[in-house]
Amino acid sequence: MEKEKLIQGLNEDLAHEYQAIIQYITYAATVAGIHRQELKEFFLAEVQDELRHAQLLADKITALGGKPTTQPAPVPEAATPRAMLEAVLQAEKETIARYVERMKQAEAFGDYGLANDLQEIISEETRHKEETEKLLKGTWQE
Repeated sequence: MEKEKLIQGLNEDLAHEYQAIIQYITYAATVAGIHRQELKEFFLAEVQDELRHAQLLADKITALGGKPTTQPAPVPEAATPRAMLEAVLQAEKETIARYVERMKQAEAFGDYGLANDLQEIISEETRHKEETEKLLKGTWQE
């Protein structure tokens, strides 16, 4: 049962990685205003990390005998650059919390390689969160 719970959690994480990929691509395409170019580059730069995370999760799910999900979590809509960044920040906070929980599950299951991989992802997601927080600081005029 522990393994099934871990697979289920990894599939939840995978759905959110798919969500992040779609979210970043959509935001990069639709962001407007004076900061468009910088924010477009910021959003697109994140896609590669999320793709790598998704591949790692899908591979691990199959290694554990599960079937990777093909359904993304819902993508939050955002009409302004600030709203986009706020949605990204919220997603990063939730992602970090999910991965901390998953790391603990992996350790309890005895899969220390997965726990280590998840710790690395937590570090990357924390950096993403901090960069987003920096972008949100200061006065915004839209």
